[in-house]
Amino acid sequence: MSKPSSVYLTGPKKDFKFITKEEKNNNLPKWTESNLKKTQTIKKLVCGSRFHFLVWKKPNKLEFYEKDNEKRKYQLPKNERIKDIASSHQTYQILTESGKVWSLAKSNHYREVPLLDADQSTFEKIRPVTFFEEKKLFVNSVAMGFASCYYLCNGDQLYASGSNSHGSLGIGQRGGRRTIPVYVQDKVIKIFAGSALGFFFITINPDLLYACGRNTFGQLGIGSTVAQNTPTIVKNFQGSEILTVSSGDFHSILITKKGQTFSCGDRNTNGLGVQKSIFTLIPQLKEKKAVQLATAFSKTLVLTDQNELYGWGFDEYFPTNEENRNRKFPSKISLPSFFTNYLDSKDQIRIATGSCVSFLYLDFKNILSHDLGLLFETKKFCDCEIGALGNKIPVHKSLVECRTKLTIDQIQNKLFGEKPINKEQALSFLKWIYYDEISDLEKLEQIFNLLELTFPPSVDNTLEKDIAQLYQDDDSKDFKILVKIDDEDNQDNEKEEIENEEIPNEEIPVHKFILYARSGLFREMFDNVNEKDNLNKVQDYTNKSIESLEILIKYFYTNSIEMTADQDPELIVDELSDAVEYYQLNNQCNFETELLKIKKQFDLN
Repeated sequence: MSKPSSVYLTGPKKDFKFITKEEKNNNLPKWTESNLKKTQTIKKLVCGSRFHFLVWKKPNKLEFYEKDNEKRKYQLPKNERIKDIASSHQTYQILTESGKVWSLAKSNHYREVPLLDADQSTFEKIRPVTFFEEKKLFVNSVAMGFASCYYLCNGDQLYASGSNSHGSLGIGQRGGRRTIPVYVQDKVIKIFAGSALGFFFITINPDLLYACGRNTFGQLGIGSTVAQNTPTIVKNFQGSEILTVSSGDFHSILITKKGQTFSCGDRNTNGLGVQKSIFTLIPQLKEKKAVQLATAFSKTLVLTDQNELYGWGFDEYFPTNEENRNRKFPSKISLPSFFTNYLDSKDQIRIATGSCVSFLYLDFKNILSHDLGLLFETKKFCDCEIGALGNKIPVHKSLVECRTKLTIDQIQNKLFGEKPINKEQALSFLKWIYYDEISDLEKLEQIFNLLELTFPPSVDNTLEKDIAQLYQDDDSKDFKILVKIDDEDNQDNEKEEIENEEIPNEEIPVHKFILYARSGLFREMFDNVNEKDNLNKVQDYTNKSIESLEILIKYFYTNSIEMTADQDPELIVDELSDAVEYYQLNNQCNFETELLKIKKQFDLN
């Protein structure tokens, strides 16, 4: 069950007095509750310099908080949905699902961003980076180092811009600045950066981890302390083994998918207490499984699968009363009582850190809730209404019924019968339906009592589980993906068959609202079709097999790639390798990681 989100921070009180409730101390040595509202789920919080941070809450909306200034709000065009945010110092890069990049920065820090009139830019406005659209490049992911930006385009092409100090762009030269992104190499599938001039990326074929940039303390993990202006292999690791990598000014941290934490670099900040130029397992975390990592300059925070928080490095604002802030080794950091009272899954706590400030916040980080949130706001493909007369709210019948295990008529009678609930209560109920969010515990409990449902919902009663069950409900599916048989005689006549209402040999039933929520491609298609046309089927012209498309559709419901024993894994991987780009999937869905699991399982190169 998801609980109200709340944000706690630790840092210099003088810099963050505008969001803290603490009045006594100049500094905030302990976790201090912020004034950020608890009623809206935070999808991601990212730190810039010590004076500001950016909060992503809704599909295309952002909030910016800066010292001595009131909160700023930004909204991208309605047809754009945020996919991810990267930050470094005074610059933020916002990636949308359409493959476009938007920037937010102060004018004197727009030097690394490819904008023609960068010197006129301020935090007052989000500005589009048009370079990629002009070059017809679809940006899959973004990362930022200090004054450097990295872009993964068209699935596997790496571009970089900004400062090339210490060779951090990996283009074979050292020094200078590239205001227009330059091509680095292809076959790249993941990119990582941090607060410093170091950069890491993973390639496929071969499956390797590379690093380039500043290496004064051996923080690239390549076995030397020489700066690298061309990508250099980080030995001892396969790319498919790695969950994440992040660099500070003097050290780098690597976490494997098994949860092991490795470190290299300066002895005072790497968590080892000794100088190392190769990634070395941190003894104090050997028995722990790390699931999240946050680094900044000279400090590190690691969260385990048991919601244990560890920190080390130098920072006078570590959340503790200890006088010595220079921690050479990881030590456990206590969580606010709010978190320990509300925890019920390993996936709820999020961590973020900047040069001085650190944040904790609750976020169910549910990809389905992120995608279904668009339905809640747009009401696209709603097929019924609930509510009192004259105050009806459009909803998706099959979604509401699968979440409550009640019919729409039963819900309508119980909630809007003799003593109808008000619209505010109804919206609180619907946030749980679509987001798995409990914005008002008391109001939702009242509604559950009226519906005669057990409150609080059981841990097993999650949005993910309910949507996975909805996949089995063929009766409520209202759309079909039509897949032609791979027959040369049919290829020239495939469009004519659809026009003549001739049903192809294969079809995949699906809920129209699931396609709209999970795929940017289908969103564009549905948005460009007149609803009066009552579109209920579409021919797939990708020449993918029925097996691959069935796996993709099931992924939309389950967030996992599942294969049967009689399916060809090599064919599936080959046909779905472009799915993230072609179907414009939410980058957080981690579809590529699921494919990599299949490749590793069946030893596919």
